[in-house]
Amino acid sequence: MRLDPGTVEAFARDGAVVVRGALQPSDLALLEQGIEHNLAHLSPLALVASEPDDPGRFVEDFCTWQGNPAYRRILLDSALPQIAAQLMQSQTARLYHDHLLVKEAGTRQPTPWHQDQPYYNVSGRQNVSFWIPVDPVPLASTLRFVAGSHAGTWYMPRTFRDQQAKWFPEGALAELPPIDAEPERYRQLGWALAPGDLVAFQMLTLHASSGTAPGQRRRVFSARYLGDDSRHAPRAWRTSPPFPGLTERLPDGAPMDDPLFPLAWPRTAGPT
Repeated sequence: MRLDPGTVEAFARDGAVVVRGALQPSDLALLEQGIEHNLAHLSPLALVASEPDDPGRFVEDFCTWQGNPAYRRILLDSALPQIAAQLMQSQTARLYHDHLLVKEAGTRQPTPWHQDQPYYNVSGRQNVSFWIPVDPVPLASTLRFVAGSHAGTWYMPRTFRDQQAKWFPEGALAELPPIDAEPERYRQLGWALAPGDLVAFQMLTLHASSGTAPGQRRRVFSARYLGDDSRHAPRAWRTSPPFPGLTERLPDGAPMDDPLFPLAWPRTAGPT
């Protein structure tokens, strides 16, 4: 799947773009199968990110692709790796990890503004996250982005439910700006999505989403890829997601060349 130059330019400029029809109907059927298998076999990393009194339920899970053949095929054999390489303007695309995000109908719990890269154990600018729904997503509950927020500032990562700083020490990073209070200053992007569409964003792009309406289920699969300049950045704390034992195999600053992160593009190279 070849992207038009305007999409690649918009990704570099804004840090987020929509790609329509990225997955074919057969891909979608396979991905839906993988999501339902994941929900029925949650991993030890799974968590419920909504409050107990929430009328819906927000379930997340991470890093299950190795035990989920449907996920493996989507992550390595679909158009996603090639799209990732084009958006990152990278010669390669290495799988980083998968992330399931399911908000059942009527979930109140929002996803607050945050960046992804401060939670991770990687450095570098060539990276991309795909947010891929298998259900229609109206504008009211889609993922929203602050255009251009991937330019370089790292904001303090905090726990979503109680806003605690578990990763970087207090004061080590900038605090989030008043995004919703100043829409003229913080331009937001967001798209209604049909199954087969995806949004792609750089891991420093600020993003957030709302809950779901009654009768509206939102099953989303997120696929994350790393490009040529990505390097291991070990942390003194548990990253989200964690990769136990990786620091013993990869030194600080090493390319992310490990069986946990197979090379997905170019396909001729095969996993390493």
